[in-house]
Amino acid sequence: MRLLDLFCGAGGAAMGYHRAGFEVVGVDIKPQPHYPFEFHQGDATTWPLDGFDAIHASPPCQGYSRMRHLPWLAGKEYPMLLATTWSRLEASGVPWVIENVEDAPMPYSVVLCGWTLGLPLYRHRRFGASFLMWQLPHRRHEHVIAHGRRNVSQRRQAGSGTMGVLPSRTQKAGLPVSIQGHSGPPVQVAREAMGIDWMTRDELTQAIPPAYTQWIGERLAEHIASEPVAGLATADPLGTDTLRAGSFSPGASVVPE
Repeated sequence: MRLLDLFCGAGGAAMGYHRAGFEVVGVDIKPQPHYPFEFHQGDATTWPLDGFDAIHASPPCQGYSRMRHLPWLAGKEYPMLLATTWSRLEASGVPWVIENVEDAPMPYSVVLCGWTLGLPLYRHRRFGASFLMWQLPHRRHEHVIAHGRRNVSQRRQAGSGTMGVLPSRTQKAGLPVSIQGHSGPPVQVAREAMGIDWMTRDELTQAIPPAYTQWIGERLAEHIASEPVAGLATADPLGTDTLRAGSFSPGASVVPE
C-alpha cells in the first residue's frame, strides 16, 4: 500500500506509517535531507494526489496553536491551510488522515498523547480521518514537567519556546518530557522520548512521534482491507447520521471528548 505524506517534515509520521505496513512517499516545500523514505521537494498544497492508496497531511500548525497567544508572538501571521487541505483530501477519492495541534478545529477527530501510547512524553496531537476511529482513553498526566512561571521564563530566554523542561531528577527517573520549542534537555533525551533517532533538535520540535501514526496506520490499513462502500467518509460516532464526503468542514463541530 502506497501512502502520500504531505507537509512531511523530517519523517516522524512517515516512520509510523512504514511500521504499519505502508510504502511512504514524502512531499515538503523545504528540503528534508533526513527524511527516511522517498522524498520530493514541492508544494504540498498542489502536489498531485493520484496513484496512492492513502494520504496523510500535516499542514502548518502554528496558526491553530494556543502558543500563538503568547505576548512575544502577538501579531505574527501564520499560514492557515487546514480547511483547504481538508477539502483537497475529501476530493481525492482515497482514505486520508489529517494531523494538527490539539486546538485545531477538526470535526470527528481523535487526540493522541505519547503518555497514553507508552512514551515518556506529554504531547497531544489531533487526527481527523475519512474513516471511523474511536478515541483512546487518555492516560492521566501524573507529573508536572515544570511550573508555568518557569516555563515562561525559559521560553523568553529561548525566544521561540522550550523543547522540554526536564530536571535532572526527571531524566534519572524516566519521567515525561514536554517537547515544544528549541531549548531544553539534551537532544538525545528528546530522541529517546519520541522514539526518533535520526532528527536534529529543530526537526524534533516539529515532529510527530512514530508511535502515533503507527497506531493510526494500523486503523487505516484495517479500513482499506475492509473495502468500505465507495463514497462513504465516516460513520457518525454519535450514531445520528451517516456523514458523506463534503458534508462537513473544519470548525463545523467537534465530538466531545
